[in-house]
Amino acid sequence: MPAGPEIREAIRQGSWIRKMFEEGAVLKAERGEDNVFDFTLGNPYGDPPKAVADEIARLAADPPAGLHKYMPNAGVPEVRRAVARSLARSTGLPFTEGLVTMSVGAAGAVNVALRAVLSRGDEVIVLAPYFVEYLFYARNAGGVPVAVDTDERFQLDLPAVERALTPKTRAVLLNTPNNPTGAVYPEEDIAALGRILARAEERFGAPIYVISDEPYRKIVFEGASFAPPAAGIRNTIVAYSHSKDLNLPGERIGYLAVSPRAADAAEVSEACVFCNRVLGFVNAPSLFQRAVAEFQDQPADITVYRANRDVLLDALARAGIDVVPPGGAFYLFPRSPLPDEMAFVAAAREENLLVVPGAGFGRSGHFRVAYCLSPETVRRSVPAWERLGARLTRKRGER
Repeated sequence: MPAGPEIREAIRQGSWIRKMFEEGAVLKAERGEDNVFDFTLGNPYGDPPKAVADEIARLAADPPAGLHKYMPNAGVPEVRRAVARSLARSTGLPFTEGLVTMSVGAAGAVNVALRAVLSRGDEVIVLAPYFVEYLFYARNAGGVPVAVDTDERFQLDLPAVERALTPKTRAVLLNTPNNPTGAVYPEEDIAALGRILARAEERFGAPIYVISDEPYRKIVFEGASFAPPAAGIRNTIVAYSHSKDLNLPGERIGYLAVSPRAADAAEVSEACVFCNRVLGFVNAPSLFQRAVAEFQDQPADITVYRANRDVLLDALARAGIDVVPPGGAFYLFPRSPLPDEMAFVAAAREENLLVVPGAGFGRSGHFRVAYCLSPETVRRSVPAWERLGARLTRKRGER
């Protein structure tokens, strides 16, 4: 039985991240793993903090009663209380456990939130460049993704967002710090977006929900700061994951939280709990809900990411490749020095550098570098970047 036409087309469009990652596996088998520099996948560097690992071991060795049984679909009440207290501290808003649903990572949270607030045909504004799965998440809920470009430095183009709003707009997907660019949106821009959305809500007579996808909010470098969208935009649903701050991407543990200021907050939260169940998640992984409860305010160790960023910014500058320095996350999104970004990606591959073309993120003419690798690997990649720069200089000279 063939796959459905819609899924066949989705697979054809596919995720460039996974395609390049799989191509990298082949290249490593051919040339040796230590000789290939794979910057394709945003897999956080390092193991979970020792305190987290110890808590996981403790729970597994001496489980509390009912650890592995069904629970409320929203999650363990005391864990949701811990999340609500943490959000209240960071946003200044009176979050409560009733507004929190533990989720299967931020991806699960975004899918649940979209399904809870969308009707078929509703529009979802997605800011480009974007995490490519956003388009599929919106369609999963019957929504229509509407891509709106950010500016040349990947910051919010507020007039463009305002022009894109229609009576069908029901959600805006916001991701700061951003994947794939590392851009961090300043507080004043988030507040301005809130005012734009409030005017549109008054004009159209319906709420527009900002779904704030925040897995990188603790990975922010000097000169930038994370401004919680919930603090500046009334109708916000927070989606969070402990994949990046606690290095637990494989455990799929996160949460969604409806702002207490949101229109019909209690009803929307109830809808999220219902959708968490009927989308098949049922509840987030039980052991890991409990494991992360006391680490809600644990800072992420960004030492390695900061060092890797600085090494690569220097290497790219010497290679003649333009890039906007990122304010957070662990990605670079440089401009392709060749008009054809796929030709550039192929040239990089010849130097054993694996990167992802920008078209996969809705912004052609760029490429993504995920620098969440060991510092030693990043340092060893520098000669390859230098060779690539020399190759591109020769190409330009041959024209």
